[in-house]
Amino acid sequence: MSGSESAGEPPRPTPTMRDVAARAGVSAMTVSRVLKGNEGVGESTRRRVLQAVTDLGYRRNETARNLRLGRHSGLVGLVVTNLANPFYAQLALGAEEVVQAYGLRLVLGNTAEQLAQEKHLVQDLVARQVNGLIVVPAGSDQRHLSPAELEGTPLVLAARPPAGIEADTVLVDDFGGARAATARLVADGHERIGFIGNPPTLFTGAERFRGWWSALEEAGLRPREEWVRRGPYTVVTAEAAALELLEEKDPPTALFCANNRLTLGACRAVRGLGAAAAIAGFDDVESADLLGVPLTLASYAPDEIGRRAARLLVDRLEAGTATRPTGPPRRTVIPTLLAVYGR
Repeated sequence: MSGSESAGEPPRPTPTMRDVAARAGVSAMTVSRVLKGNEGVGESTRRRVLQAVTDLGYRRNETARNLRLGRHSGLVGLVVTNLANPFYAQLALGAEEVVQAYGLRLVLGNTAEQLAQEKHLVQDLVARQVNGLIVVPAGSDQRHLSPAELEGTPLVLAARPPAGIEADTVLVDDFGGARAATARLVADGHERIGFIGNPPTLFTGAERFRGWWSALEEAGLRPREEWVRRGPYTVVTAEAAALELLEEKDPPTALFCANNRLTLGACRAVRGLGAAAAIAGFDDVESADLLGVPLTLASYAPDEIGRRAARLLVDRLEAGTATRPTGPPRRTVIPTLLAVYGR
Protein backbone atom coordinates (compact mmCIF):
# COMPACT_ATOMS: atom_id res chain seq x y z
CA MET A 1 0.00 0.00 0.00
CA SER A 2 1.37 3.41 -0.91
CA GLY A 3 1.99 6.08 1.69
CA SER A 4 -0.79 8.21 0.25
CA GLU A 5 -3.43 5.54 0.86
CA SER A 6 -4.61 3.97 4.08
CA ALA A 7 -6.74 0.96 4.81
CA GLY A 8 -9.65 3.22 5.62
CA GLU A 9 -9.58 5.16 2.38
CA PRO A 10 -11.67 4.04 -0.57
CA PRO A 11 -9.71 3.38 -3.76
CA ARG A 12 -9.42 6.33 -6.09
CA PRO A 13 -11.68 6.09 -9.14
CA THR A 14 -9.91 5.18 -12.35
CA PRO A 15 -9.61 8.31 -14.50
CA THR A 16 -11.63 8.23 -17.71
CA MET A 17 -11.27 9.88 -21.10
CA ARG A 18 -13.93 12.35 -19.97
CA ASP A 19 -11.77 13.29 -16.95
CA VAL A 20 -8.83 13.92 -19.28
CA ALA A 21 -11.04 16.08 -21.51
CA ALA A 22 -12.26 18.15 -18.56
CA ARG A 23 -8.75 18.73 -17.22
CA ALA A 24 -7.41 19.71 -20.66
CA GLY A 25 -10.41 21.92 -21.41
CA VAL A 26 -11.30 20.04 -24.61
CA SER A 27 -13.93 17.58 -25.77
CA ALA A 28 -13.73 13.81 -25.36
CA MET A 29 -13.64 13.64 -29.14
CA THR A 30 -10.45 15.77 -29.17
CA VAL A 31 -8.87 13.47 -26.58
CA SER A 32 -9.76 10.54 -28.83
CA ARG A 33 -8.09 12.26 -31.81
CA VAL A 34 -4.92 12.89 -29.83
CA LEU A 35 -4.75 9.31 -28.55
CA LYS A 36 -5.21 8.01 -32.09
CA GLY A 37 -2.51 10.32 -33.40
CA ASN A 38 -4.92 11.99 -35.82
CA GLU A 39 -3.85 15.07 -37.70
CA GLY A 40 -5.84 18.28 -37.39
CA VAL A 41 -5.25 18.81 -33.67
CA GLY A 42 -3.17 21.88 -32.79
CA GLU A 43 0.17 21.30 -31.09
CA SER A 44 -0.73 23.30 -27.97
CA THR A 45 -3.98 21.31 -27.62
CA ARG A 46 -2.12 18.05 -28.10
CA ARG A 47 0.37 19.00 -25.35
CA ARG A 48 -2.48 19.91 -22.94
CA VAL A 49 -4.17 16.56 -23.54
CA LEU A 50 -0.98 14.58 -23.07
CA GLN A 51 -0.15 16.56 -19.92
CA ALA A 52 -3.64 15.81 -18.57
CA VAL A 53 -3.07 12.11 -19.30
CA THR A 54 0.17 12.24 -17.29
CA ASP A 55 -1.28 14.30 -14.42
CA LEU A 56 -4.27 12.00 -13.97
CA GLY A 57 -2.38 8.78 -14.48
CA TYR A 58 -4.79 7.87 -17.22
CA ARG A 59 -4.22 4.41 -18.68
CA ARG A 60 -5.80 3.48 -21.97
CA ASN A 61 -7.86 0.34 -21.68
CA GLU A 62 -8.49 -2.08 -24.54
CA THR A 63 -11.09 0.21 -26.04
CA ALA A 64 -8.65 3.12 -26.04
CA ARG A 65 -5.94 0.96 -27.60
CA ASN A 66 -8.41 -0.01 -30.30
CA LEU A 67 -9.02 3.66 -30.92
CA ARG A 68 -5.30 4.33 -31.30
CA LEU A 69 -4.92 1.41 -33.70
CA GLY A 70 -7.89 2.48 -35.79
CA ARG A 71 -10.03 -0.52 -34.86
CA HIS A 72 -13.77 -0.44 -34.30
CA SER A 73 -15.56 -1.43 -31.13
CA GLY A 74 -18.21 -3.75 -32.55
CA LEU A 75 -20.85 -1.45 -31.05
CA VAL A 76 -23.76 0.47 -32.55
CA GLY A 77 -25.01 3.51 -30.62
CA LEU A 78 -28.76 4.12 -30.35
CA VAL A 79 -29.74 7.55 -28.99
CA VAL A 80 -33.45 8.09 -28.15
CA THR A 81 -35.43 10.87 -26.54
CA ASN A 82 -37.60 9.20 -23.90
CA LEU A 83 -36.93 5.74 -22.50
CA ALA A 84 -40.07 6.01 -20.35
CA ASN A 85 -42.12 5.69 -23.55
CA PRO A 86 -42.64 2.03 -24.60
CA PHE A 87 -42.30 3.19 -28.22
CA TYR A 88 -38.53 3.52 -27.79
CA ALA A 89 -38.15 0.18 -26.04
CA GLN A 90 -39.79 -1.49 -29.05
CA LEU A 91 -37.65 0.53 -31.46
CA ALA A 92 -34.52 -0.59 -29.59
CA LEU A 93 -35.56 -4.25 -29.68
CA GLY A 94 -36.05 -4.07 -33.45
CA ALA A 95 -32.65 -2.46 -33.97
CA GLU A 96 -30.96 -4.96 -31.65
CA GLU A 97 -32.45 -7.89 -33.56
CA VAL A 98 -30.72 -6.76 -36.76
CA VAL A 99 -27.34 -5.65 -35.41
CA GLN A 100 -26.92 -8.85 -33.39
CA ALA A 101 -27.35 -10.86 -36.56
CA TYR A 102 -24.21 -9.09 -37.83
CA GLY A 103 -22.18 -9.74 -34.69
CA LEU A 104 -22.64 -6.21 -33.32
CA ARG A 105 -23.95 -5.01 -29.95
CA LEU A 106 -26.30 -2.12 -29.21
CA VAL A 107 -25.45 0.68 -26.74
CA LEU A 108 -28.48 2.73 -25.67
CA GLY A 109 -28.53 6.37 -24.55
CA ASN A 110 -31.43 8.61 -23.48
CA THR A 111 -31.54 12.38 -24.08
CA ALA A 112 -34.82 13.28 -22.32
CA GLU A 113 -35.46 15.58 -25.33
CA GLN A 114 -32.45 17.70 -24.28
CA LEU A 115 -30.24 18.78 -27.17
CA ALA A 116 -27.22 19.31 -24.91
CA GLN A 117 -27.51 15.76 -23.63
CA GLU A 118 -27.80 14.44 -27.18
CA LYS A 119 -24.63 16.26 -28.20
CA HIS A 120 -22.82 14.84 -25.18
CA LEU A 121 -23.98 11.27 -25.84
CA VAL A 122 -23.11 11.40 -29.53
CA GLN A 123 -19.69 12.87 -28.79
CA ASP A 124 -19.00 10.14 -26.24
CA LEU A 125 -20.12 7.33 -28.56
CA VAL A 126 -17.96 8.64 -31.40
CA ALA A 127 -15.00 8.88 -29.03
CA ARG A 128 -15.56 5.21 -28.18
CA GLN A 129 -15.35 4.43 -31.90
CA VAL A 130 -18.80 2.90 -32.33
CA ASN A 131 -19.28 1.34 -35.75
CA GLY A 132 -22.37 3.44 -36.41
CA LEU A 133 -25.15 5.54 -34.88
CA ILE A 134 -28.95 5.48 -34.93
CA VAL A 135 -30.33 8.73 -33.51
CA VAL A 136 -33.83 10.03 -32.77
CA PRO A 137 -32.99 13.76 -32.89
CA ALA A 138 -34.06 15.95 -29.97
CA GLY A 139 -34.29 19.14 -32.02
CA SER A 140 -33.73 20.88 -35.32
CA ASP A 141 -30.11 21.82 -34.55
CA GLN A 142 -28.29 18.80 -35.97
CA ARG A 143 -24.88 20.29 -36.77
CA HIS A 144 -23.25 17.89 -34.30
CA LEU A 145 -24.49 15.03 -36.52
CA SER A 146 -22.64 16.18 -39.65
CA PRO A 147 -20.09 13.74 -41.16
CA ALA A 148 -17.20 15.99 -40.09
CA GLU A 149 -18.35 16.07 -36.44
CA LEU A 150 -18.98 12.31 -36.45
CA GLU A 151 -15.52 11.64 -37.92
CA GLY A 152 -17.11 9.60 -40.69
CA THR A 153 -19.19 7.41 -38.37
CA PRO A 154 -22.20 6.20 -40.39
CA LEU A 155 -25.51 7.69 -39.20
CA VAL A 156 -29.20 6.83 -39.56
CA LEU A 157 -31.96 9.05 -38.17
CA ALA A 158 -35.18 7.49 -36.87
CA ALA A 159 -38.69 8.95 -36.38
CA ARG A 160 -37.58 12.51 -37.18
CA PRO A 161 -36.02 13.87 -40.38
CA PRO A 162 -32.60 15.45 -40.97
CA ALA A 163 -32.29 19.23 -40.65
CA GLY A 164 -29.35 20.87 -42.38
CA ILE A 165 -27.53 17.55 -42.85
CA GLU A 166 -27.89 14.57 -45.15
CA ALA A 167 -28.56 11.16 -43.61
CA ASP A 168 -30.44 7.93 -44.17
CA THR A 169 -33.79 8.24 -42.40
CA VAL A 170 -36.72 6.07 -41.26
CA LEU A 171 -39.97 7.93 -40.62
CA VAL A 172 -43.57 7.10 -39.80
CA ASP A 173 -46.41 8.44 -41.96
CA ASP A 174 -47.26 11.02 -39.29
CA PHE A 175 -49.42 13.20 -41.51
CA GLY A 176 -51.33 10.36 -43.18
CA GLY A 177 -51.96 8.49 -39.93
CA ALA A 178 -53.27 11.57 -38.11
CA ARG A 179 -55.49 12.50 -41.05
CA ALA A 180 -56.93 8.97 -41.30
CA ALA A 181 -57.62 8.70 -37.54
CA THR A 182 -59.32 12.11 -37.47
CA ALA A 183 -61.31 11.26 -40.61
CA ARG A 184 -62.61 8.15 -38.83
CA LEU A 185 -63.95 10.34 -36.03
CA VAL A 186 -65.69 12.48 -38.65
CA ALA A 187 -67.14 9.36 -40.30
CA ASP A 188 -68.51 8.33 -36.90
CA GLY A 189 -70.50 11.59 -36.80
CA HIS A 190 -68.19 13.87 -34.84
CA GLU A 191 -67.88 17.46 -36.02
CA ARG A 192 -66.41 18.96 -32.84
CA ILE A 193 -62.93 17.43 -32.56
CA GLY A 194 -60.19 18.79 -30.32
CA PHE A 195 -56.43 18.26 -30.54
CA ILE A 196 -53.88 17.42 -27.84
CA GLY A 197 -50.34 17.23 -29.17
CA ASN A 198 -46.64 17.89 -28.96
CA PRO A 199 -44.97 21.28 -29.34
CA PRO A 200 -44.97 22.54 -32.95
CA THR A 201 -41.17 22.56 -32.91
CA LEU A 202 -41.18 18.77 -33.01
CA PHE A 203 -41.51 17.30 -36.51
CA THR A 204 -43.93 14.61 -35.36
CA GLY A 205 -46.04 17.15 -33.47
CA ALA A 206 -46.22 19.47 -36.49
CA GLU A 207 -47.04 16.70 -38.97
CA ARG A 208 -49.74 15.13 -36.81
CA PHE A 209 -51.30 18.54 -36.16
CA ARG A 210 -51.29 19.12 -39.93
CA GLY A 211 -53.04 15.76 -40.45
CA TRP A 212 -55.75 16.62 -37.91
CA TRP A 213 -56.30 20.03 -39.48
CA SER A 214 -56.39 18.60 -43.01
CA ALA A 215 -58.98 15.95 -42.15
CA LEU A 216 -61.31 18.56 -40.71
CA GLU A 217 -60.92 20.90 -43.68
CA GLU A 218 -61.49 18.04 -46.14
CA ALA A 219 -64.76 17.30 -44.33
CA GLY A 220 -65.84 20.95 -44.56
CA LEU A 221 -65.36 21.49 -40.82
CA ARG A 222 -63.63 24.47 -39.22
CA PRO A 223 -60.68 23.60 -36.98
CA ARG A 224 -61.13 25.57 -33.77
CA GLU A 225 -57.98 26.95 -32.18
CA GLU A 226 -59.64 27.09 -28.75
CA TRP A 227 -59.82 23.27 -28.85
CA VAL A 228 -56.08 22.89 -29.40
CA ARG A 229 -53.62 22.07 -26.61
CA ARG A 230 -49.92 21.67 -27.50
CA GLY A 231 -47.04 21.19 -25.11
CA PRO A 232 -44.49 18.80 -23.58
CA TYR A 233 -47.22 16.70 -21.99
CA THR A 234 -46.97 13.63 -19.76
CA VAL A 235 -49.90 11.28 -19.11
CA VAL A 236 -50.87 13.37 -16.08
CA THR A 237 -50.68 16.76 -17.79
CA ALA A 238 -52.44 15.39 -20.89
CA GLU A 239 -55.28 14.25 -18.62
CA ALA A 240 -55.50 17.77 -17.23
CA ALA A 241 -55.55 19.25 -20.76
CA ALA A 242 -58.33 16.86 -21.81
CA LEU A 243 -60.37 17.69 -18.69
CA GLU A 244 -60.02 21.37 -19.49
CA LEU A 245 -61.37 20.84 -23.00
CA LEU A 246 -64.19 18.48 -22.01
CA GLU A 247 -65.42 20.75 -19.20
CA GLU A 248 -65.84 23.80 -21.42
CA LYS A 249 -69.34 25.17 -21.96
CA ASP A 250 -69.06 24.25 -25.61
CA PRO A 251 -66.83 21.14 -25.47
CA PRO A 252 -65.63 18.96 -28.32
CA THR A 253 -67.30 15.57 -28.64
CA ALA A 254 -64.05 13.86 -29.63
CA LEU A 255 -60.31 14.37 -29.21
CA PHE A 256 -57.34 13.50 -31.38
CA CYS A 257 -54.16 12.84 -29.38
CA ALA A 258 -50.75 12.94 -31.05
CA ASN A 259 -49.01 10.11 -29.18
CA ASN A 260 -49.68 7.17 -26.88
CA ARG A 261 -48.97 9.00 -23.60
CA LEU A 262 -51.40 11.75 -24.53
CA THR A 263 -54.02 9.18 -25.53
CA LEU A 264 -53.76 7.49 -22.12
CA GLY A 265 -54.19 10.83 -20.37
CA ALA A 266 -57.25 11.70 -22.46
CA CYS A 267 -58.81 8.27 -21.79
CA ARG A 268 -58.39 8.84 -18.05
CA ALA A 269 -60.16 12.18 -18.37
CA VAL A 270 -63.07 10.70 -20.33
CA ARG A 271 -63.53 7.87 -17.86
CA GLY A 272 -63.20 10.19 -14.87
CA LEU A 273 -65.91 12.49 -16.19
CA GLY A 274 -68.11 9.70 -17.44
CA ALA A 275 -68.23 11.62 -20.70
CA ALA A 276 -69.39 10.21 -24.01
CA ALA A 277 -66.42 11.65 -25.88
CA ALA A 278 -64.51 9.48 -28.36
CA ILE A 279 -60.72 9.41 -28.65
CA ALA A 280 -58.45 8.98 -31.64
CA GLY A 281 -54.72 8.67 -31.11
CA PHE A 282 -51.37 8.06 -32.74
CA ASP A 283 -49.25 5.04 -31.68
CA ASP A 284 -50.46 1.81 -30.18
CA VAL A 285 -51.65 1.85 -26.58
CA GLU A 286 -51.10 -1.17 -24.35
CA SER A 287 -54.37 -2.86 -23.33
CA ALA A 288 -56.34 -0.45 -25.53
CA ASP A 289 -59.28 -2.87 -25.57
CA LEU A 290 -59.56 -2.63 -21.76
CA LEU A 291 -59.72 1.16 -21.45
CA GLY A 292 -63.50 1.36 -21.76
CA VAL A 293 -63.40 4.34 -24.12
CA PRO A 294 -64.33 4.44 -27.84
CA LEU A 295 -60.85 4.52 -29.29
CA THR A 296 -59.33 4.72 -32.78
CA LEU A 297 -55.55 4.41 -33.15
CA ALA A 298 -53.17 5.11 -36.01
CA SER A 299 -51.16 1.95 -35.48
CA TYR A 300 -47.75 0.81 -36.71
CA ALA A 301 -44.85 -1.29 -35.44
CA PRO A 302 -42.13 0.69 -33.59
CA ASP A 303 -39.82 -2.34 -33.73
CA GLU A 304 -40.02 -2.17 -37.52
CA ILE A 305 -38.63 1.38 -37.37
CA GLY A 306 -35.68 0.00 -35.43
CA ARG A 307 -35.20 -2.92 -37.82
CA ARG A 308 -35.26 -0.73 -40.91
CA ALA A 309 -32.92 1.85 -39.38
CA ALA A 310 -30.47 -0.90 -38.43
CA ARG A 311 -30.63 -2.40 -41.92
CA LEU A 312 -29.86 0.97 -43.49
CA LEU A 313 -26.92 1.34 -41.12
CA VAL A 314 -25.59 -2.15 -41.82
CA ASP A 315 -25.83 -1.42 -45.55
CA ARG A 316 -23.54 1.58 -45.03
CA LEU A 317 -21.15 -0.42 -42.87
CA GLU A 318 -20.85 -3.13 -45.49
CA ALA A 319 -20.54 -0.80 -48.48
CA GLY A 320 -18.52 2.17 -47.22
CA THR A 321 -18.63 4.98 -44.71
CA ALA A 322 -20.38 8.30 -44.29
CA THR A 323 -17.31 10.05 -45.71
CA ARG A 324 -17.24 7.75 -48.72
CA PRO A 325 -20.98 7.32 -49.41
CA THR A 326 -22.05 4.64 -51.83
CA GLY A 327 -25.20 6.48 -52.83
CA PRO A 328 -27.55 9.33 -51.92
CA PRO A 329 -29.33 9.39 -48.54
CA ARG A 330 -32.28 7.03 -48.40
CA ARG A 331 -35.65 7.67 -46.76
CA THR A 332 -38.07 4.95 -45.66
CA VAL A 333 -41.62 5.72 -44.48
CA ILE A 334 -43.51 3.25 -42.28
CA PRO A 335 -47.26 3.22 -43.11
CA THR A 336 -50.00 3.25 -40.46
CA LEU A 337 -53.20 1.24 -40.11
CA LEU A 338 -56.33 2.13 -38.14
CA ALA A 339 -57.20 -0.02 -35.15
CA VAL A 340 -60.63 0.48 -33.54
CA TYR A 341 -61.57 -0.46 -29.96
CA GLY A 342 -64.60 -0.17 -27.70
CA ARG A 343 -67.25 0.06 -30.41
